[in-house]
Amino acid sequence: MINSIRKAAIVLAGIVCLTLPAEANGPLIPITKDFTLPNGLRVILSEDHSRPVAAIVTIYDVGSRHEVKGKSGFAHLFEHMMFEGSENISKSEMSHYLDTMGGDVNASTSTDYTIYYESVPSNMVERIFWAESDRMRSLKVTQENFKNQLETVKEEKRGSYDNRPYMPAYLKMQEMVFDNWSNAHPVIGSFADLESSSVYDAQKFFKSHYGPNRACMAIAGDIDAAVVEVLIKKYYGSIARIGGTTSPLVNEIIPGKSKRALVKDDYAEVPGLFMAWKTPGMRMSDYYALGLIEKLLVDGKSSMLYQRLVKSEQTALEVENYTEERRGPGNFCVFVSYKPGATAKKIESSVLAEIAKLKAGKITSTELQKAKNQLQADLFASPSDSASSMQSALGRASFLAMYALFFGDPKLVDIDVAKYMNVSVSDIQKTAQRIFPANSATVVEVKPAGKI
Repeated sequence: MINSIRKAAIVLAGIVCLTLPAEANGPLIPITKDFTLPNGLRVILSEDHSRPVAAIVTIYDVGSRHEVKGKSGFAHLFEHMMFEGSENISKSEMSHYLDTMGGDVNASTSTDYTIYYESVPSNMVERIFWAESDRMRSLKVTQENFKNQLETVKEEKRGSYDNRPYMPAYLKMQEMVFDNWSNAHPVIGSFADLESSSVYDAQKFFKSHYGPNRACMAIAGDIDAAVVEVLIKKYYGSIARIGGTTSPLVNEIIPGKSKRALVKDDYAEVPGLFMAWKTPGMRMSDYYALGLIEKLLVDGKSSMLYQRLVKSEQTALEVENYTEERRGPGNFCVFVSYKPGATAKKIESSVLAEIAKLKAGKITSTELQKAKNQLQADLFASPSDSASSMQSALGRASFLAMYALFFGDPKLVDIDVAKYMNVSVSDIQKTAQRIFPANSATVVEVKPAGKI
């Protein structure tokens, strides 16, 4: 997991039943120590001595939903700024530092949070504490660094969003499906907002959101919890708290009203269709059944939509899911790229027909068990270096940090997995009826340039 416990890559379609490790071995992720420093930094430690590696995850309670109109893109900009050097670390030294010790470093920004992680040989953990605490304490938010990273983000936007097939339509869908700007605007931000900002704005953003009381750390792997606690206090204990930040209002009316748009795409080779519905936030009503609906409807070549659109009707080329889960309202999104001979109307009709089966309760207990098996495979059978696998130190640290930051209790991971396993066919039916009522979808049709 980085985004949620149902995001992963592996599908085990043929399993009849997969037994949860928790049934025999206690907590899915054992917590050795959980403490909070006087400055507000919460730290969770999970010892695992099976491999001589450790993962350090630092998650800050700041994402695009914390931005204000006219200043979009700042949360993501700061993901880049955090690698521009601090009082004792020069620009790019962090990445070089990790490379030389045989480790890995990365970061990601979402609507809800910004996360930084390192995977290192376990004897290098103290050096990471020194480096991470230095940039939390004394990041260099200078005019030069600000300007450099502004250009980097703009180039990223051009390459990964503006000039990438179907991405402009995806961003359009995100803006349309939500009615609240805090939810609707993209994490990448806009050129206009970024270009009109100053280094003063950047400094203000850092001082408002990057502090120990706005962060949570989780360290998992081959560590000694007693030693790590002493080191955490040594490197982080003297960092000052920052002032309180008001939580953004992310209210949405669910379900939403039907909205439609047509997007001309200069880079798409074949037409496509996005269909999206607003959904409740993580751990709220319908959340668990919706996770299994994702498996049933879209996930893999055995899914309902793949079997209908690609195999049976042979109108589609690919069926994908872009569901986004958040603390506040999220969205359930289906994307279909289809053959030029088909029509958007036909694709939409077929998608709705499969959803109608869910609403009518026309799935079997065997099909539901298969979806549960897929979800468990995501959690326990993913590669050992995956951030979404409980088999990796990085995955375990990510789960712990996320649950602590979002919900205040990392042990809720176990409860949530059990809730998924307890979803019934009736739960699937009722959730489908609530999430997918008639005339509630946001539909964005994509046509290749020159074919409109």
